[in-house]
Amino acid sequence: MTGRIPAESPPPAGPGEHYKWIALSNTTLGVLMVMINQSIVLIALPDIFRGIHLDPLDSANTSYLLWMLMGFMVVTAVLVVTFGRLGDMFGRVRMYNLGFAAFTLCSVMLSVTWMDGSAGALWLIGWRIAQGVGGALLFANSTAILTDAFPANQRGTALGINSIAAIAGSFLGLILGGVLAPVNWKMIFLVSVPFGVFGTIWAYVKLHDTGVRARARMDWWGNVTFAVGLISVLVGITYGIQPYGGSTMGWLNPWVLTALIGGVAVLGAFVWIELKVAEPLFRLSLFRLRAFTAGNIASLLTALGRGGLQFMLIIWLQGIWLPLHGYSFEKTPLWAGIYMIPLTVGFLLSAPLSGWLSDRLGSRPFTVGGALLTAVSFLVLMTLPTDFHYWVFALLLLVNGVGSGLFASPNRAEIMNAVPAESRGAGSGMTATFQNSAMVLSIGIFFSLMIAGLSHTLPSVMHDGLVAQGVPGAEASQVSQLPPIAVLFAAFLGYNPLQQLLGDHLTKLPDGGKHLTSKEFFPHLISGPFHQGLVIAFWFAVAACLVAAVSSLLTGRVSRKQVPVESLGSELAGVSGGAGLGLSEPVVPDGEGVHPAGPGRGSSPAGHGGAPRG
Repeated sequence: MTGRIPAESPPPAGPGEHYKWIALSNTTLGVLMVMINQSIVLIALPDIFRGIHLDPLDSANTSYLLWMLMGFMVVTAVLVVTFGRLGDMFGRVRMYNLGFAAFTLCSVMLSVTWMDGSAGALWLIGWRIAQGVGGALLFANSTAILTDAFPANQRGTALGINSIAAIAGSFLGLILGGVLAPVNWKMIFLVSVPFGVFGTIWAYVKLHDTGVRARARMDWWGNVTFAVGLISVLVGITYGIQPYGGSTMGWLNPWVLTALIGGVAVLGAFVWIELKVAEPLFRLSLFRLRAFTAGNIASLLTALGRGGLQFMLIIWLQGIWLPLHGYSFEKTPLWAGIYMIPLTVGFLLSAPLSGWLSDRLGSRPFTVGGALLTAVSFLVLMTLPTDFHYWVFALLLLVNGVGSGLFASPNRAEIMNAVPAESRGAGSGMTATFQNSAMVLSIGIFFSLMIAGLSHTLPSVMHDGLVAQGVPGAEASQVSQLPPIAVLFAAFLGYNPLQQLLGDHLTKLPDGGKHLTSKEFFPHLISGPFHQGLVIAFWFAVAACLVAAVSSLLTGRVSRKQVPVESLGSELAGVSGGAGLGLSEPVVPDGEGVHPAGPGRGSSPAGHGGAPRG
């Protein structure tokens, strides 16, 4: 006996050999449900807007559309690290069960919407934000539960299955949204309720906390300043792409400037707090590690480059290409999801393979090569005409997906290999927060660049095109002054605005305006300006991917004396995955005996698959 008493009691004996498969199946169901619900709204927005009778051409409704898309992601980006820490303190399964129940309740409330117009939109946005809270609870604790349940030699497999479910959920959401929304848009929310009820009960009955719970202080000031600062910046970006006064965008709106500048100032206060407190939410000292910093810069830039891609492709397919090829506006959401399948296939094919190969050949060939391949796909995409041959488009989507998959797993392993074992949870949380925030930032950047491109050519093209069809000059001038973002969202929603905008003037035209209101005229009219805006947006994506490739080159070699380098599966198991957790360090045995772990530390090398300290 050494006479030393550990600060925490050892974890109880595991609940049984089969428990790990129960944990895997339940957490996989949870992740799949969240990812389906995240993407299902994207493809079903046309039917939602029609269902609640919301006019997409009214500039006052633009914010509703943006918040239906971005509210869920903003909340998840802000809360996932905090909820991971709460799971460490009060029990991961308890937090996970709460997330499953909250997510299911919100799905029910979203499906019982009875209001129309702005009231209906606010109801949906409010419950989508609440649903994001449930999603953050699930994301922040699901991988930690798997890490606790599986032995070190099986964690890579378990986390790989969980990750594939997340990717598959994004794809299934697009298909389910396209199938269900035309039948009844409320079904896109209702479809997850039976699975949510089953999963909630199953999790409550079968899941157990098998990890070590650490006593730790919550960094409240850090949490508050981080949440306020990040939300303020993201809200400023959301309203910055909307018209203000006579401008096509609102970046000079005093409220937008206040939100952006104030948010940056609060985030500056957050950095100062994190440098002072004993148990910070973010461990900023990790940025002294070159591989950690360069790897995160590369991850952030690739996320910025590809984050808005899905929106641009859906607008391209749903608003222009599919109508030009004879698809009715009611069918475009489903077919837009189907035609984007190659993007997902490319990722699913390359991500597991690159992870396996990078363990043997090193990460940098795959991170650099993946970023460069993605940049090449963007370069070739911008050369396509708006009315392209689908096989070429599909091939480029496949290449883009392969490039993203080649980059993702090795980049993740490279970042985590650079982090000391006791800081892996903190490092994982920081990386995941950057990626989640980048998704929201990229939407603002892509839309801003697209609107900037549209604003230069769209008014004259619309005016001349309408006059050529016999519309009087005064009416054509009035229609051509429609804000570019309204035209963009009309295309995104598969909506032809000319019938509403021209009204009675259509009856005075030779054919009664049938050509103007056909499903081909409006997409053909805006295709030229749209392509110019698309080229500008894709140039940004190319630049972001090239800088990411350079940053990946600068990661350098990690000293094996400082950081025990493990395989991809073990590294991912040593942290709480991509959801951004901060696992607390339990009691760690070393050569001198048993020492109490510091509270609020990263994942334990002993408890979670890392190498012992010493």
